[in-house]
Amino acid sequence: QVQLVESGGGLVQAGDSLRLSCAASGRTFSTYYMGWFRQAPGKERELVATVNRGGDNTYYADSVKGRFTISRNNAKDTVYLDVNNLKPEDTAVYYCAASITPWTTREEAYDYWGQGTQVTVSS
Repeated sequence: QVQLVESGGGLVQAGDSLRLSCAASGRTFSTYYMGWFRQAPGKERELVATVNRGGDNTYYADSVKGRFTISRNNAKDTVYLDVNNLKPEDTAVYYCAASITPWTTREEAYDYWGQGTQVTVSS
């Protein structure tokens, strides 16, 4: 079992930045690929970014490339999502998730999920 707890969301203005954090506990954090997903009101949940076990390789959805950065600190069992130049369309609940499967974009392949943190961007 892995427990994931997100934090760092909030109400911001367009152009602002946030750092989302996801703290893990339970089984060995470094054995999992980690992903950040988001779900906007009335829309399906979508993958935003993933990072490999060592933290030296990443994947981003086209919609966030150049603005979002995923990283992890295995010594602290934490994964981060730095979100810059926020836009109103980035408004969503952001979830972190853990997967044993390498480089999967499939939501169903993620084994553990956090409860989510709300990001609201006003124009």
